[in-house]
Amino acid sequence: MATIKQFEELIAWQKARELTKEVYKELRYLKDYGFKDQIQRASVSIMSNIAEGFERGTRQEFLNYLYIAKGSAGEVRAQLYVALDAGYLNSETFGCLNSLCRECSILISSFIRSLKVSQFQGLQYKKEKKKDPEWEKFMEKWGMEEDEYGQLKKKNS
Repeated sequence: MATIKQFEELIAWQKARELTKEVYKELRYLKDYGFKDQIQRASVSIMSNIAEGFERGTRQEFLNYLYIAKGSAGEVRAQLYVALDAGYLNSETFGCLNSLCRECSILISSFIRSLKVSQFQGLQYKKEKKKDPEWEKFMEKWGMEEDEYGQLKKKNS
């Protein structure tokens, strides 16, 4: 299995982005600004929480943010029913957006299940394979070195 290096590669994030784009498009002329703001914020929250969780660096934090994203997907679905009932969306548009939102929830749920059984602990726990050249320059400039525990100390002259 290939390692995912950035959140943009995640299918759940891509689907959430598509949902957000469609929510913005379909409600762009809506005059109920309070409702429009709420559903747009909830859709943005799905993709944002997936991204933020990914960038946090630990599996546990990622799982937490995925649960928040899944909750936001539920919020969007509930608001889609409000939009349908209020006449803001026709039944065809509602069906398309609702399907996209359900796909997001399914993908997030599936991802949560796979992360829970994964041995991957997160990038914070990953051992570095090689030194960063910029870090090495910094250390050299200030006459510093790392001891066997990774602690910084002055070089012995």
